[in-house]
Amino acid sequence: MSVRNGKNIVKKVVGALAGVILVGGLLPISSGVKAADIVVYKSPTCGCCNAWVDHLKENGFTVETKDRQNMSKIKDLMGVPQNLRSCHTAEVGGYLLEGHVPADLIAKMLKDKPQIKGLTVPGMPMGSPGMEGNRKDPYDILAFKKGGEVQIYGSRNQ
Repeated sequence: MSVRNGKNIVKKVVGALAGVILVGGLLPISSGVKAADIVVYKSPTCGCCNAWVDHLKENGFTVETKDRQNMSKIKDLMGVPQNLRSCHTAEVGGYLLEGHVPADLIAKMLKDKPQIKGLTVPGMPMGSPGMEGNRKDPYDILAFKKGGEVQIYGSRNQ
């Protein structure tokens, strides 16, 4: 074997090893990055919004929060009907969430993939996730469609 051929073989082996190391080193980085399951838009001063985010995390969701001063503008842009609004708005899997929607019903919606725009808990009912306290009021979780149709998706009769 000539010296020239030996150098070419060494270059090829070193090049191949460098490629394996580079790709092998990058794979764990790119596969380990996970986008948030739920993106929550909220006022920076809202305590119950933070408590709802904690509820989501405790139930296995990853959450990204985005503090906004003008929540009405966010709700308008996303198409949340006036009569269905609450304090925070979120996006998950192509759906909207408005208010204190329980994590189990979010998971059910993502599994069942209903033909709706999203789920809402209008107002801020006591006893809903993030609104824990001395009282537990019954409340409905509503599904809403783009055309304005609303139906009960679930209830909490505490």
